[in-house]
Amino acid sequence: MKVGILGSGTVGRTIGGKLAECGHDVFVGSREPGKLKEWLAGLKGRVQAGTLAEAARHGEIVFNCTAGAGSLDALRVAGEGSLANKVLVDVANPLDFSKGMPPTLLVCNTDSLGEQIQRSFPRTRVVKALNTMNALLMVDPAQLAGGEHDLFLCGNDDGAKRQVTELLKKEFGWKSVIDLGDIGAARGMEMSLPFWLRLYGVYQSPAFNYRIVR
Repeated sequence: MKVGILGSGTVGRTIGGKLAECGHDVFVGSREPGKLKEWLAGLKGRVQAGTLAEAARHGEIVFNCTAGAGSLDALRVAGEGSLANKVLVDVANPLDFSKGMPPTLLVCNTDSLGEQIQRSFPRTRVVKALNTMNALLMVDPAQLAGGEHDLFLCGNDDGAKRQVTELLKKEFGWKSVIDLGDIGAARGMEMSLPFWLRLYGVYQSPAFNYRIVR
């Protein structure tokens, strides 16, 4: 499958590299694709890199791994037409670092970045997922408690959510994927980040995740 990755930071490189290992045709888009030269060399031609627009056009499924504060602008650069009718997995969080650490949220309570993206790109099938954990855990849940913990997702398109769930289970090894409902659930998913950051501070490590016990 052709996969477009928007964003060349740690999350974008981690997800892109893993999907390339799984045999997918991956294209990473960046505002500065030249900075990926060393990383690409280590992958021995398994991943292509270029502009955000090129990555969006390439992908049958696209991952938004851009910094949340700039996600809407980055997606506009990628192109509404290139994202139309495609599944967009939104991994970003609307974190505001303008006043230092810990960051606050640019949007919360009555809206979310996931909802803003869906409103701005109504023809795109947005699925919020993977935003509640560290990048390495996203692609390798087995490294923590044998993978016995939970991943949350939400979105308005049931078919898109099924497709993303299948990919997350098959390629990344997730055992438990909890569908929280429509894209409005992105509010809670994104608002969990301040709590996640507090836990990070307590444990001095991002090697943890949530498990819902019933």
